[in-house]
Amino acid sequence: MSTETDNRRYWDAAADHFDDEPDHGLRDPRVRSAWETRLRSWLPTSPCDLLDLGCGTGSLAQLAVADGHRVVALDRSERMAGRARAKLAGTDARVLVADAAHPPVGTGGFDVVLVRHVVWALPDPEAALRRWADLLRPGGRLVLIEGRWGSPPAGISADALAELTAPFGGSTHIEHLAQETALWGRAVSDERYAAVVRPAPRSSRRHTEIVDVHLILLRGEEVLLSRRHGTGYADGLLHAPSGHLEDGEDVRSGMLRETREEIGLELAPGDLEAALVMQHRSPEGRARIGWFFVARRAAGDAEPVNREPDKCSGLGWYPLDELPDDMVAYCRAAIDGYRAGHRFLLHLHESGDTIAYAPDGPARAVPLAPPGVPVSGV
Repeated sequence: MSTETDNRRYWDAAADHFDDEPDHGLRDPRVRSAWETRLRSWLPTSPCDLLDLGCGTGSLAQLAVADGHRVVALDRSERMAGRARAKLAGTDARVLVADAAHPPVGTGGFDVVLVRHVVWALPDPEAALRRWADLLRPGGRLVLIEGRWGSPPAGISADALAELTAPFGGSTHIEHLAQETALWGRAVSDERYAAVVRPAPRSSRRHTEIVDVHLILLRGEEVLLSRRHGTGYADGLLHAPSGHLEDGEDVRSGMLRETREEIGLELAPGDLEAALVMQHRSPEGRARIGWFFVARRAAGDAEPVNREPDKCSGLGWYPLDELPDDMVAYCRAAIDGYRAGHRFLLHLHESGDTIAYAPDGPARAVPLAPPGVPVSGV
């Protein structure tokens, strides 16, 4: 039996009790009122054309219809869709049975695409988001209600979702919702949020990539690596201390900030040496530019400490000439490239590659200049 069939059967079976959750059924007047208020803040004030993807039993679609919006709702579960039709009976709303990742509707026909707790479960969320953005009219918006919950955590973080929507240009506004207990009918301690994404018009979108910074911290012939934990990306694998560049920040300042925040070291600008620049593409097709800096520790220097235990389960020193295999592949490639004397690398995964370094897998690192050969103009 296919995973898709199993998934559909799971949600069909869940339909009978889905509305028992306060934020699903909205049966409590206080919870319903809280969602009414929030939804109005995310949607246009005038009636609009709204597509509700993965609508479940149709509770949010029902609120949108009550405010005068023209709604098309869809869910891949026939039983969920049936319950949504019952809630929306007597209105002009349409309910379809279809896959939210591939909605059978025309492009450019909606002012809003509303999605709750769907992005995290998709096999290719980046591709789905691109399709959804194409469904919008100029000036339209995506309203994405997501989060991370449970142990081990499931879902998608706000930072990860913002990274996925960055190539659309325009703006992504994150509203954190975990503290608003009226929305959930109880106190929650996990991450819950809404992202309101206003893509730039397709004609004005330019190629954009995330810029991140990585620290190759050396102690003699050893390098410091951190084990990722609870981030939703490459958890359990080793990686160099790293992070995204913030708006308006230069790469050296960003590296100094990330070093302080992640491992508690106060480095000076002169402590950093720009070692390597890499363009990396993930197996899902997301691209980024990584700047790798080298810093060195001597006897008597302060030791690094784990300042982000929610994202890192531990730090360790590893021999440069025997790097462990359980590393993020592009970080391993960058350190190997640095040791070989390369300054510029491409590391472009193909679909089906693993995020983890694979000793017997394909070599994806491509130097852009021979080691030791200066690049013209640099």
